[in-house]
Amino acid sequence: MTIVLTVLFIMSAFNGSTGTEDKFIDPPIAALKELNKDVTNEMSQIPELEALDKRIEKYLRRWDIRGASLAITRNDSLVYAKGYGWADQEKEIQMEPGHIMRVASVSKLITAVGIMVLQDQGKMTTKDKVFGSEGILNDDFFNELIKKDSRYQKITVEDIMRHRGGFRRDPLFSSIDVQNQMRLDHPPTKEDYYKLVLSQKLRAVPGTYTSYSNFGYLLLSEVIERVAGQPYEEFIRESVLYPAGCYDMHIGGIYYEDKRENEVRYYTHEGDGKYIADFSNPEVMVERCYGGTNLPLLSGAGAWCASPIELARLVASINGNDIVEDIISKESLDQMTEYYDANTYSLGWNDTDPKKGWNRTGTLAGTSALVRYYPNGECWILVTNTSTYKGPRFTKNTDALFTECRKAYSSKLPAQNLFE
Repeated sequence: MTIVLTVLFIMSAFNGSTGTEDKFIDPPIAALKELNKDVTNEMSQIPELEALDKRIEKYLRRWDIRGASLAITRNDSLVYAKGYGWADQEKEIQMEPGHIMRVASVSKLITAVGIMVLQDQGKMTTKDKVFGSEGILNDDFFNELIKKDSRYQKITVEDIMRHRGGFRRDPLFSSIDVQNQMRLDHPPTKEDYYKLVLSQKLRAVPGTYTSYSNFGYLLLSEVIERVAGQPYEEFIRESVLYPAGCYDMHIGGIYYEDKRENEVRYYTHEGDGKYIADFSNPEVMVERCYGGTNLPLLSGAGAWCASPIELARLVASINGNDIVEDIISKESLDQMTEYYDANTYSLGWNDTDPKKGWNRTGTLAGTSALVRYYPNGECWILVTNTSTYKGPRFTKNTDALFTECRKAYSSKLPAQNLFE
């Protein structure tokens, strides 16, 4: 009942919103269950699980990771939440479960949920066309860009969600190259990226060729804005995160000075590639995790910051388990998690193999994230504030760590619910 009243109270605060011209308003603090402040390491100080903590710490030392945070749920109850190492070593701040971190491409899961919410509201479907006379992005700007290839008009929202849009390029992490190629006197904007990619012919017929695309999820962020009639972040927070009970998730900043009050410091390993040209000024060298990427521009492709415990709360709201009320319909849930084969991306999730469970990964300079939801209702989430030389492949090691730890320690997880 408390959760229902909280959601109703939050929703009532936004009645009468007129769209993008309104200033974004945070929900009243009195209405919040502030998980990131309420949940501490001490709550998971379980003698029977000291060996689990040592195993995690050994793993972090092996990969020279400064800090990480682990959240474990079972049947929608947060049974374990622990921070390891440093949130900010220079300031000697130890990692707590409530510290927020960049979650990179886990942002795509959040964006996909936003699409499903709009579908449940009857405002769009995943079968809707993106471009052309019947498309969502049907204005002079986009119509002019796609005129070289009529196949653009076949692209559906689902095609892009499954990384099957057929786009020829994925340039969001090549800011300086794009600036030079397009002869811009400024760092590329999202409109510049649209012009660069959509003015080229497609690589393949939409829906027939899989190629992982951050650019595609930038377009989906645009789709959400057009359909919802409000900025992407505003819609996601009001219509996805708040109803799920997540109140401290944000689009991240670029530099250390931009970080939130309880956000971590990010680290990259020494060696080639640690320092690169600032995305906005090629003459200035910066640490890759602070200035190498225009993070806010990534939007729904990779810009969100969150704690593992609030990510766990979001998963509990989209998994079909009745303990925490879902924020999407069963039909939308089934569509998100429908499994075809190992070569077909699920909607928002990387993979939803019913035998192995669902997974979503994310990697950026300075962070790595893995969300793994298992068929028995257990969910393990680990996010780090340090990137490794393995890049995206590092999450495979983390997945193997989860398998090892579940076998040894799942039976010892406490019967508690830190969500409450």
